[in-house]
Amino acid sequence: MSGAGPPMAGGEAAVASSLPLPSAKTYGLYTDENVRRGLAPPPPPVPPTSDTYSMFGNAFCMDDPIIQPLEAQGIKRLYPINFDHRKELKKLNHSVLANFLDLLEILIRCPDSSKRIEKIDDIKLLFIHMHHLINEFRPHQAREALRVTMELQKRNRLEIADRFELHLEKVMETVNGALSALSSREEFDSKLLVPTEVTPRPADDPEQPPTDRLTELDALMCHVMDTS
Repeated sequence: MSGAGPPMAGGEAAVASSLPLPSAKTYGLYTDENVRRGLAPPPPPVPPTSDTYSMFGNAFCMDDPIIQPLEAQGIKRLYPINFDHRKELKKLNHSVLANFLDLLEILIRCPDSSKRIEKIDDIKLLFIHMHHLINEFRPHQAREALRVTMELQKRNRLEIADRFELHLEKVMETVNGALSALSSREEFDSKLLVPTEVTPRPADDPEQPPTDRLTELDALMCHVMDTS
């Protein structure tokens, strides 16, 4: 998988890179103008379905382990099959320091000696072993990072749930207080009410004038009083 820049003007070849372009530069190439003119990069290749595939110029097999053993890379193993990573890393670190001191002594006494190249190769081999042992910790590091991330998400969600319950309790207290105040107000208003009896309406007396007639007389009297 390799990334390449946009086509150059005048048919010049674009500069290819062994690594993919950053995401901002990648999606920036898919503009409407580039798509309409056919200058947008092609879509990424389909995932391989065969047993082997090429990435960054190297061939890989889908059945290969994530961390290949040193023997598969043609490197001589300096530690046994069953070992403790921490102890072997400490041994390799001490060996690197000892070989570095030997290299300094060789450079001081005889810089042109062939032992200088041999000592440099020994130090390179030690660093390759240290790098390989560190890489064998990558799966454990990934699991540990995932565990820490999940623990952090769990703690954040529990804190959110606790804050929600606290706010819910405050809301319930406010609502209950409002209901209590409302019920007490209704009881107070009901005490102010005076019960009254319904007086039966007397039957119409033929000797008395009707109510509408009395209302008209009262209105006429008021009009006379206002004009006098």
